[in-house]
Amino acid sequence: MAAFRTQSRRRTALITLGLVAVFTWTFASCRSRTPTTSTSHEQFWTEFHPLLVASDPHANNPVRIRNAESVGFDPKNADPLPDLLRLTREDVSNMRVAHSKFLESINLNQPRLHYQPHTRGLVSTAGGSYLPVLVISLRMLRQSGSTLPMEVFLANWDEYDGYVCQVVLPSLDAQCVVLSEILDAIPDSKSAIEKYQYKVFAMLFSSFEEILFLDADAFALQDPEVLFNSDPFHSKGLVTWPDFWRPTTSPLYYEIVSQDQKPKTTDGEQPNPAMIRQSTESGEVLLSKRTHARTLLLAAYYNYYGPSHYYPLLSQGAAGEGDKETFLAAAIALNEPFYQVSEPIRAVGRGTPDGFAGSTMVQYNPIEDYILTKKGEWRIKGSSVPPPQPFFVHVNFPKFNPATVFTDGGPVVDERGKYTRAWTAPEDVVDAFGGKTTEKAYWKEILWTACALEGKSLSWKGRTDICSKTADYWSTIFEPEGQTVV
Repeated sequence: MAAFRTQSRRRTALITLGLVAVFTWTFASCRSRTPTTSTSHEQFWTEFHPLLVASDPHANNPVRIRNAESVGFDPKNADPLPDLLRLTREDVSNMRVAHSKFLESINLNQPRLHYQPHTRGLVSTAGGSYLPVLVISLRMLRQSGSTLPMEVFLANWDEYDGYVCQVVLPSLDAQCVVLSEILDAIPDSKSAIEKYQYKVFAMLFSSFEEILFLDADAFALQDPEVLFNSDPFHSKGLVTWPDFWRPTTSPLYYEIVSQDQKPKTTDGEQPNPAMIRQSTESGEVLLSKRTHARTLLLAAYYNYYGPSHYYPLLSQGAAGEGDKETFLAAAIALNEPFYQVSEPIRAVGRGTPDGFAGSTMVQYNPIEDYILTKKGEWRIKGSSVPPPQPFFVHVNFPKFNPATVFTDGGPVVDERGKYTRAWTAPEDVVDAFGGKTTEKAYWKEILWTACALEGKSLSWKGRTDICSKTADYWSTIFEPEGQTVV
Protein backbone atom coordinates (compact mmCIF):
# COMPACT_ATOMS: atom_id res chain seq x y z
CA MET A 1 0.00 0.00 0.00
CA ALA A 2 2.85 2.37 0.85
CA ALA A 3 4.46 1.67 -2.50
CA PHE A 4 1.15 2.36 -4.22
CA ARG A 5 0.81 5.70 -2.42
CA THR A 6 4.39 6.60 -3.37
CA GLN A 7 3.73 5.81 -7.01
CA SER A 8 0.43 7.72 -6.90
CA ARG A 9 2.12 10.77 -5.41
CA ARG A 10 4.88 10.60 -8.02
CA ARG A 11 2.40 10.44 -10.87
CA THR A 12 0.37 13.28 -9.38
CA ALA A 13 3.52 15.36 -9.16
CA LEU A 14 4.36 14.58 -12.77
CA ILE A 15 0.90 15.54 -13.98
CA THR A 16 1.25 18.94 -12.33
CA LEU A 17 4.51 19.70 -14.14
CA GLY A 18 4.16 22.84 -16.17
CA LEU A 19 1.15 24.17 -14.24
CA VAL A 20 3.17 27.16 -13.08
CA ALA A 21 2.74 28.40 -16.62
CA VAL A 22 -1.02 27.93 -16.76
CA PHE A 23 -1.74 31.53 -15.74
CA THR A 24 0.32 32.71 -18.68
CA TRP A 25 -1.34 30.20 -20.94
CA THR A 26 -4.84 31.22 -19.85
CA PHE A 27 -4.30 34.67 -21.27
CA ALA A 28 -2.29 33.60 -24.32
CA SER A 29 -4.09 33.18 -27.59
CA CYS A 30 -3.19 29.96 -29.36
CA ARG A 31 -3.25 31.95 -32.60
CA SER A 32 -1.28 34.98 -31.46
CA ARG A 33 1.26 36.06 -33.98
CA THR A 34 4.95 35.38 -33.51
CA PRO A 35 6.92 38.55 -32.86
CA THR A 36 9.90 37.33 -34.86
CA THR A 37 8.30 37.62 -38.31
CA SER A 38 10.78 39.96 -39.92
CA THR A 39 10.12 42.52 -42.59
CA SER A 40 13.75 42.08 -43.66
CA HIS A 41 13.06 38.40 -44.38
CA GLU A 42 9.94 39.37 -46.27
CA GLN A 43 12.00 41.83 -48.29
CA PHE A 44 14.51 39.09 -49.08
CA TRP A 45 11.69 36.82 -50.23
CA THR A 46 10.29 39.50 -52.54
CA GLU A 47 13.75 39.71 -54.15
CA PHE A 48 14.56 36.00 -54.19
CA HIS A 49 11.27 34.45 -55.23
CA PRO A 50 11.26 36.12 -58.68
CA LEU A 51 14.72 34.63 -59.33
CA LEU A 52 13.39 31.16 -58.55
CA VAL A 53 10.41 31.63 -60.84
CA ALA A 54 12.49 33.15 -63.63
CA SER A 55 14.71 30.04 -63.60
CA ASP A 56 11.89 27.53 -63.93
CA PRO A 57 13.35 24.33 -65.47
CA HIS A 58 10.82 24.45 -68.33
CA ALA A 59 11.15 20.71 -68.62
CA ASN A 60 8.97 17.68 -68.11
CA ASN A 61 9.40 15.77 -64.90
CA PRO A 62 12.01 13.02 -65.17
CA VAL A 63 10.43 9.67 -65.98
CA ARG A 64 11.42 6.88 -63.60
CA ILE A 65 12.19 3.45 -65.01
CA ARG A 66 12.34 2.18 -61.44
CA ASN A 67 13.74 3.32 -58.10
CA ALA A 68 17.43 2.99 -57.40
CA GLU A 69 18.42 0.34 -54.88
CA SER A 70 19.66 1.52 -51.49
CA VAL A 71 23.10 -0.08 -51.37
CA GLY A 72 25.47 0.39 -48.45
CA PHE A 73 28.44 2.65 -49.16
CA ASP A 74 31.70 0.92 -50.01
CA PRO A 75 34.55 3.08 -51.36
CA LYS A 76 35.83 0.03 -53.26
CA ASN A 77 32.54 -0.50 -55.10
CA ALA A 78 33.32 0.71 -58.62
CA ASP A 79 29.84 0.12 -60.01
CA PRO A 80 28.68 3.16 -62.00
CA LEU A 81 25.89 5.40 -60.79
CA PRO A 82 22.46 3.99 -61.61
CA ASP A 83 20.85 5.48 -64.72
CA LEU A 84 17.13 5.11 -64.07
CA LEU A 85 15.62 8.42 -65.20
CA ARG A 86 14.71 9.59 -68.65
CA LEU A 87 14.57 13.13 -69.99
CA THR A 88 14.52 14.19 -73.60
CA ARG A 89 17.58 16.01 -74.89
CA GLU A 90 15.45 19.13 -75.14
CA ASP A 91 14.46 18.84 -71.48
CA VAL A 92 18.09 18.37 -70.43
CA SER A 93 19.07 21.44 -72.45
CA ASN A 94 16.26 23.51 -70.97
CA MET A 95 17.22 22.50 -67.44
CA ARG A 96 20.87 23.31 -68.12
CA VAL A 97 19.93 26.76 -69.39
CA ALA A 98 17.66 27.38 -66.38
CA HIS A 99 20.32 26.20 -63.92
CA SER A 100 22.91 28.44 -65.56
CA LYS A 101 20.47 31.36 -65.51
CA PHE A 102 19.87 30.92 -61.80
CA LEU A 103 23.61 30.82 -61.05
CA GLU A 104 24.12 33.96 -63.11
CA SER A 105 21.30 35.72 -61.25
CA ILE A 106 22.73 35.00 -57.81
CA ASN A 107 26.24 35.89 -58.94
CA LEU A 108 25.30 39.22 -60.50
CA ASN A 109 22.47 40.31 -58.22
CA GLN A 110 22.61 38.11 -55.13
CA PRO A 111 19.76 38.83 -52.72
CA ARG A 112 21.23 39.60 -49.32
CA LEU A 113 20.45 37.04 -46.64
CA HIS A 114 19.24 38.70 -43.48
CA TYR A 115 20.77 37.58 -40.21
CA GLN A 116 22.26 39.09 -37.08
CA PRO A 117 26.04 39.18 -37.54
CA HIS A 118 28.20 37.21 -35.13
CA THR A 119 25.31 35.08 -33.90
CA ARG A 120 24.90 31.34 -33.84
CA GLY A 121 22.02 29.12 -32.93
CA LEU A 122 19.92 26.06 -33.54
CA VAL A 123 17.29 25.80 -36.25
CA SER A 124 14.61 23.15 -36.63
CA THR A 125 11.31 22.52 -38.35
CA ALA A 126 8.36 21.08 -36.49
CA GLY A 127 4.64 21.44 -36.04
CA GLY A 128 1.66 19.40 -34.98
CA SER A 129 2.72 15.99 -33.67
CA TYR A 130 6.39 16.87 -34.14
CA LEU A 131 6.34 19.62 -31.52
CA PRO A 132 6.27 17.28 -28.49
CA VAL A 133 9.13 15.32 -30.07
CA LEU A 134 11.07 18.56 -30.51
CA VAL A 135 10.50 19.47 -26.86
CA ILE A 136 12.00 16.12 -25.83
CA SER A 137 15.04 16.60 -28.08
CA LEU A 138 15.60 20.17 -26.95
CA ARG A 139 15.41 19.21 -23.28
CA MET A 140 18.00 16.51 -23.96
CA LEU A 141 20.18 19.08 -25.70
CA ARG A 142 19.94 21.40 -22.70
CA GLN A 143 21.17 18.53 -20.54
CA SER A 144 24.39 18.64 -22.58
CA GLY A 145 25.03 22.15 -21.29
CA SER A 146 24.07 23.89 -24.53
CA THR A 147 22.70 27.42 -24.20
CA LEU A 148 22.40 28.06 -27.93
CA PRO A 149 19.05 29.66 -28.76
CA MET A 150 16.71 27.85 -31.12
CA GLU A 151 14.28 28.95 -33.81
CA VAL A 152 11.54 26.44 -34.61
CA PHE A 153 9.90 26.94 -37.99
CA LEU A 154 6.30 25.90 -38.49
CA ALA A 155 4.78 25.70 -41.96
CA ASN A 156 1.68 27.74 -41.15
CA TRP A 157 -0.79 28.63 -38.41
CA ASP A 158 -2.45 25.22 -38.63
CA GLU A 159 0.74 23.79 -37.07
CA TYR A 160 0.91 26.40 -34.32
CA ASP A 161 0.48 25.13 -30.75
CA GLY A 162 -0.01 28.07 -28.41
CA TYR A 163 1.02 26.32 -25.19
CA VAL A 164 4.18 24.81 -26.66
CA CYS A 165 5.16 27.96 -28.56
CA GLN A 166 4.32 30.51 -25.88
CA VAL A 167 5.12 28.67 -22.67
CA VAL A 168 7.27 25.58 -23.08
CA LEU A 169 9.71 26.59 -25.80
CA PRO A 170 10.46 30.09 -24.43
CA SER A 171 11.41 28.44 -21.13
CA LEU A 172 14.03 26.54 -23.14
CA ASP A 173 15.26 29.66 -25.00
CA ALA A 174 13.46 28.67 -28.18
CA GLN A 175 10.79 30.41 -30.21
CA CYS A 176 8.36 29.47 -32.95
CA VAL A 177 8.45 31.18 -36.34
CA VAL A 178 5.53 30.72 -38.72
CA LEU A 179 7.03 30.35 -42.18
CA SER A 180 3.85 31.32 -44.04
CA GLU A 181 4.01 34.77 -42.41
CA ILE A 182 7.20 35.42 -44.38
CA LEU A 183 6.20 33.65 -47.58
CA ASP A 184 2.92 35.56 -47.74
CA ALA A 185 4.96 38.60 -48.79
CA ILE A 186 4.54 36.97 -52.23
CA PRO A 187 0.89 35.87 -52.54
CA ASP A 188 0.45 32.14 -53.12
CA SER A 189 4.20 31.44 -53.05
CA LYS A 190 3.86 29.15 -50.03
CA SER A 191 1.74 26.74 -52.06
CA ALA A 192 4.92 25.59 -53.85
CA ILE A 193 6.71 24.69 -50.61
CA GLU A 194 5.94 21.72 -48.37
CA LYS A 195 7.38 18.81 -46.39
CA TYR A 196 11.10 18.24 -47.18
CA GLN A 197 11.39 21.70 -48.72
CA TYR A 198 10.86 23.46 -45.38
CA LYS A 199 14.34 22.77 -44.05
CA VAL A 200 16.32 24.92 -46.43
CA PHE A 201 13.80 27.77 -46.12
CA ALA A 202 14.04 27.64 -42.35
CA MET A 203 17.79 28.06 -42.76
CA LEU A 204 17.30 30.92 -45.22
CA PHE A 205 15.00 32.79 -42.84
CA SER A 206 16.83 32.08 -39.61
CA SER A 207 18.17 35.13 -37.79
CA PHE A 208 21.48 33.40 -37.01
CA GLU A 209 24.68 33.84 -39.00
CA GLU A 210 25.94 30.38 -38.05
CA ILE A 211 23.42 27.56 -37.94
CA LEU A 212 23.23 24.07 -36.59
CA PHE A 213 20.12 22.60 -38.16
CA LEU A 214 18.67 19.67 -36.25
CA ASP A 215 15.68 17.57 -37.15
CA ALA A 216 13.00 17.61 -34.45
CA ASP A 217 13.99 14.10 -33.40
CA ALA A 218 17.77 14.71 -33.16
CA PHE A 219 19.91 15.92 -30.27
CA ALA A 220 23.58 16.31 -29.40
CA LEU A 221 25.28 14.29 -26.68
CA GLN A 222 27.54 17.19 -25.78
CA ASP A 223 27.38 20.96 -26.12
CA PRO A 224 27.45 21.54 -29.90
CA GLU A 225 28.88 25.04 -29.56
CA VAL A 226 32.34 23.48 -29.72
CA LEU A 227 31.64 22.60 -33.36
CA PHE A 228 31.41 26.27 -34.36
CA ASN A 229 34.81 27.08 -32.87
CA SER A 230 36.83 24.29 -34.45
CA ASP A 231 37.77 22.71 -37.74
CA PRO A 232 36.28 21.48 -39.97
CA PHE A 233 33.56 24.15 -39.63
CA HIS A 234 36.03 26.94 -38.92
CA SER A 235 37.79 26.44 -42.26
CA LYS A 236 35.02 24.90 -44.37
CA GLY A 237 31.84 26.72 -43.35
CA LEU A 238 29.64 23.72 -44.19
CA VAL A 239 29.66 20.35 -42.42
CA THR A 240 27.33 17.44 -43.15
CA TRP A 241 27.00 13.87 -41.92
CA PRO A 242 26.69 10.63 -43.89
CA ASP A 243 23.78 8.35 -44.59
CA PHE A 244 24.12 4.57 -44.85
CA TRP A 245 24.00 4.45 -48.62
CA ARG A 246 26.21 5.01 -51.63
CA PRO A 247 25.13 7.99 -53.76
CA THR A 248 22.52 7.40 -56.46
CA THR A 249 22.72 10.69 -58.34
CA SER A 250 21.47 10.48 -61.90
CA PRO A 251 24.09 11.05 -64.61
CA LEU A 252 21.57 13.51 -66.06
CA TYR A 253 22.15 15.80 -63.09
CA TYR A 254 25.81 16.19 -64.00
CA GLU A 255 24.85 17.11 -67.55
CA ILE A 256 22.41 19.72 -66.28
CA VAL A 257 24.80 21.46 -63.88
CA SER A 258 27.66 21.52 -66.39
CA GLN A 259 28.31 24.99 -67.69
CA ASP A 260 29.64 23.54 -70.94
CA GLN A 261 27.29 22.99 -73.82
CA LYS A 262 29.11 19.74 -74.58
CA PRO A 263 30.16 17.03 -72.12
CA LYS A 264 33.75 17.38 -70.90
CA THR A 265 36.29 15.05 -72.42
CA THR A 266 39.69 14.49 -70.85
CA ASP A 267 42.47 12.04 -71.30
CA GLY A 268 42.30 11.06 -67.63
CA GLU A 269 39.62 8.83 -66.18
CA GLN A 270 36.92 10.74 -64.32
CA PRO A 271 36.38 9.69 -60.68
CA ASN A 272 33.25 7.73 -59.92
CA PRO A 273 31.12 9.99 -57.65
CA ALA A 274 29.68 6.92 -55.94
CA MET A 275 33.15 5.99 -54.64
CA ILE A 276 34.08 9.38 -53.16
CA ARG A 277 31.72 9.73 -50.20
CA GLN A 278 28.51 8.41 -48.71
CA SER A 279 25.14 9.94 -49.46
CA THR A 280 24.04 12.59 -46.98
CA GLU A 281 21.78 12.33 -43.93
CA SER A 282 20.47 15.84 -43.37
CA GLY A 283 19.14 15.47 -39.83
CA GLU A 284 22.16 17.57 -38.85
CA VAL A 285 23.67 20.37 -40.98
CA LEU A 286 26.24 22.92 -39.82
CA LEU A 287 26.38 26.02 -42.04
CA SER A 288 27.65 29.59 -42.11
CA LYS A 289 25.28 31.92 -43.92
CA ARG A 290 28.12 34.43 -44.25
CA THR A 291 30.49 32.13 -46.14
CA HIS A 292 27.95 29.88 -47.86
CA ALA A 293 25.15 32.22 -48.88
CA ARG A 294 25.35 31.09 -52.51
CA THR A 295 25.32 27.43 -51.50
CA LEU A 296 22.18 28.04 -49.47
CA LEU A 297 20.52 29.91 -52.35
CA LEU A 298 21.31 27.16 -54.84
CA ALA A 299 20.14 24.51 -52.36
CA ALA A 300 16.91 26.51 -52.10
CA TYR A 301 16.60 26.36 -55.90
CA TYR A 302 17.10 22.60 -55.84
CA ASN A 303 14.45 22.29 -53.14
CA TYR A 304 11.97 24.70 -54.73
CA TYR A 305 11.99 22.48 -57.81
CA GLY A 306 12.79 19.40 -55.74
CA PRO A 307 9.66 17.24 -55.86
CA SER A 308 9.24 17.78 -59.59
CA HIS A 309 12.85 17.62 -60.77
CA TYR A 310 15.85 17.73 -58.46
CA TYR A 311 14.89 15.22 -55.77
CA PRO A 312 14.60 12.41 -58.33
CA LEU A 313 17.73 13.63 -60.13
CA LEU A 314 19.76 13.56 -56.92
CA SER A 315 18.43 10.27 -55.48
CA GLN A 316 16.48 8.36 -58.16
CA GLY A 317 14.06 7.01 -55.58
CA ALA A 318 16.64 5.55 -53.17
CA ALA A 319 16.01 5.65 -49.41
CA GLY A 320 15.24 9.10 -48.04
CA GLU A 321 14.78 10.91 -51.34
CA GLY A 322 14.20 14.58 -50.53
CA ASP A 323 16.28 17.53 -49.41
CA LYS A 324 19.17 15.50 -48.07
CA GLU A 325 21.46 15.63 -51.13
CA THR A 326 20.79 19.26 -52.04
CA PHE A 327 23.29 20.92 -49.70
CA LEU A 328 26.43 19.16 -50.88
CA ALA A 329 25.21 19.18 -54.48
CA ALA A 330 24.94 22.96 -54.30
CA ALA A 331 28.36 23.40 -52.68
CA ILE A 332 30.00 21.13 -55.27
CA ALA A 333 28.29 22.90 -58.19
CA LEU A 334 29.60 26.23 -56.86
CA ASN A 335 33.03 24.87 -55.93
CA GLU A 336 32.56 26.05 -52.35
CA PRO A 337 34.30 24.24 -49.47
CA PHE A 338 32.61 21.67 -47.28
CA TYR A 339 33.37 18.68 -45.11
CA GLN A 340 31.32 15.52 -44.85
CA VAL A 341 32.10 13.38 -41.83
CA SER A 342 33.64 10.11 -43.02
CA GLU A 343 32.89 7.97 -39.97
CA PRO A 344 29.91 5.83 -41.01
CA ILE A 345 26.52 6.37 -39.47
CA ARG A 346 25.43 3.52 -37.19
CA ALA A 347 21.97 2.16 -36.54
CA VAL A 348 20.88 1.42 -32.98
CA GLY A 349 17.90 -0.64 -31.90
CA ARG A 350 17.09 -3.91 -30.19
CA GLY A 351 17.35 -7.55 -31.03
CA THR A 352 14.23 -9.35 -32.21
CA PRO A 353 13.39 -12.96 -33.03
CA ASP A 354 13.89 -12.02 -36.67
CA GLY A 355 17.19 -10.21 -36.08
CA PHE A 356 17.26 -6.46 -35.43
CA ALA A 357 14.73 -3.63 -35.12
CA GLY A 358 16.47 -0.28 -35.62
CA SER A 359 14.92 2.96 -34.46
CA THR A 360 17.82 5.36 -34.06
CA MET A 361 20.91 6.64 -35.87
CA VAL A 362 24.20 7.73 -34.33
CA GLN A 363 26.47 10.31 -35.96
CA TYR A 364 30.06 11.03 -34.96
CA ASN A 365 32.23 13.92 -33.78
CA PRO A 366 33.34 15.93 -36.84
CA ILE A 367 36.32 17.49 -35.04
CA GLU A 368 37.81 14.10 -34.21
CA ASP A 369 36.92 12.75 -37.66
CA TYR A 370 38.63 15.71 -39.37
CA ILE A 371 41.80 15.21 -37.33
CA LEU A 372 41.92 11.58 -38.49
CA THR A 373 41.28 12.26 -42.17
CA LYS A 374 43.84 15.08 -42.22
CA LYS A 375 46.36 12.44 -41.17
CA GLY A 376 45.15 10.14 -43.93
CA GLU A 377 43.34 7.84 -41.50
CA TRP A 378 40.06 6.93 -43.18
CA ARG A 379 38.26 4.26 -41.18
CA ILE A 380 35.70 3.95 -43.98
CA LYS A 381 38.61 2.83 -46.20
CA GLY A 382 39.96 0.32 -43.71
CA SER A 383 42.08 2.26 -41.20
CA SER A 384 42.08 0.53 -37.81
CA VAL A 385 42.49 3.64 -35.65
CA PRO A 386 39.93 4.12 -32.84
CA PRO A 387 36.72 5.79 -34.01
CA PRO A 388 35.59 9.31 -33.16
CA GLN A 389 33.12 9.64 -30.33
CA PRO A 390 29.37 9.66 -30.98
CA PHE A 391 28.05 13.20 -31.13
CA PHE A 392 24.44 13.16 -32.38
CA VAL A 393 21.56 10.78 -31.74
CA HIS A 394 18.79 10.89 -34.34
CA VAL A 395 15.71 8.95 -33.19
CA ASN A 396 14.31 8.83 -36.68
CA PHE A 397 11.83 5.96 -36.93
CA PRO A 398 9.45 5.66 -35.37
CA LYS A 399 9.21 8.98 -33.57
CA PHE A 400 9.39 8.57 -29.81
CA ASN A 401 6.23 10.58 -29.32
CA PRO A 402 4.72 9.25 -26.07
CA ALA A 403 1.26 9.50 -27.62
CA THR A 404 2.13 6.98 -30.34
CA VAL A 405 5.27 5.04 -29.43
CA PHE A 406 3.65 2.32 -27.32
CA THR A 407 2.59 0.04 -30.16
CA ASP A 408 2.97 -3.72 -30.18
CA GLY A 409 6.12 -4.78 -31.95
CA GLY A 410 7.43 -1.21 -31.85
CA PRO A 411 10.71 0.02 -30.37
CA VAL A 412 9.60 -0.26 -26.73
CA VAL A 413 6.92 -3.00 -26.79
CA ASP A 414 8.26 -6.34 -27.90
CA GLU A 415 6.65 -9.15 -29.87
CA ARG A 416 5.13 -10.59 -26.66
CA GLY A 417 3.52 -7.27 -25.76
CA LYS A 418 6.07 -6.63 -22.98
CA TYR A 419 7.90 -3.38 -22.31
CA THR A 420 11.51 -3.43 -23.47
CA ARG A 421 14.44 -1.09 -23.80
CA ALA A 422 14.81 0.42 -27.26
CA TRP A 423 18.60 0.77 -27.39
CA THR A 424 20.43 -2.47 -26.69
CA ALA A 425 22.22 -3.35 -29.94
CA PRO A 426 24.83 -3.28 -31.27
CA GLU A 427 26.53 -3.22 -27.89
CA ASP A 428 29.68 -1.38 -28.95
CA VAL A 429 27.72 1.56 -30.36
CA VAL A 430 25.28 1.64 -27.44
CA ASP A 431 28.14 1.60 -24.95
CA ALA A 432 29.97 4.36 -26.85
CA PHE A 433 27.10 6.85 -26.51
CA GLY A 434 26.30 6.08 -22.90
CA GLY A 435 24.15 2.96 -22.99
CA LYS A 436 21.36 2.72 -20.48
CA THR A 437 22.42 5.98 -18.81
CA THR A 438 21.71 7.97 -21.97
CA GLU A 439 18.56 6.00 -22.70
CA LYS A 440 17.27 6.65 -19.18
CA ALA A 441 18.05 10.37 -19.51
CA TYR A 442 16.13 10.44 -22.79
CA TRP A 443 13.12 8.73 -21.25
CA LYS A 444 13.22 11.10 -18.32
CA GLU A 445 12.62 13.91 -20.80
CA ILE A 446 9.93 11.90 -22.59
CA LEU A 447 8.20 11.40 -19.24
CA TRP A 448 8.44 15.10 -18.37
CA THR A 449 7.02 16.04 -21.77
CA ALA A 450 4.22 13.47 -21.59
CA CYS A 451 3.01 14.80 -18.26
CA ALA A 452 3.64 18.49 -18.84
CA LEU A 453 1.91 18.62 -22.23
CA GLU A 454 -1.01 16.27 -21.63
CA GLY A 455 -4.21 18.27 -21.73
CA LYS A 456 -2.39 21.29 -23.17
CA SER A 457 -0.74 20.31 -26.47
CA LEU A 458 -3.14 20.64 -29.37
CA SER A 459 -1.79 17.53 -31.07
CA TRP A 460 -2.83 15.50 -28.00
CA LYS A 461 -6.30 16.96 -27.75
CA GLY A 462 -8.68 14.58 -25.99
CA ARG A 463 -5.93 12.24 -24.76
CA THR A 464 -5.81 11.61 -21.01
CA ASP A 465 -3.64 8.51 -20.90
CA ILE A 466 -0.28 9.72 -22.22
CA CYS A 467 1.31 10.64 -18.89
CA SER A 468 0.12 7.47 -17.12
CA LYS A 469 1.28 5.16 -19.94
CA THR A 470 4.70 6.80 -20.02
CA ALA A 471 4.99 6.69 -16.23
CA ASP A 472 4.09 3.00 -16.31
CA TYR A 473 6.82 2.33 -18.87
CA TRP A 474 9.32 4.38 -16.85
CA SER A 475 8.60 2.57 -13.61
CA THR A 476 8.79 -0.83 -15.32
CA ILE A 477 12.02 -0.29 -17.24
CA PHE A 478 13.98 2.30 -15.26
CA GLU A 479 12.65 2.07 -11.70
CA PRO A 480 12.34 -1.62 -10.94
CA GLU A 481 13.36 -0.96 -7.35
CA GLY A 482 11.02 1.97 -6.82
CA GLN A 483 13.44 4.87 -7.33
CA THR A 484 11.78 8.21 -7.95
CA VAL A 485 12.28 10.65 -10.78
CA VAL A 486 14.85 13.28 -9.92
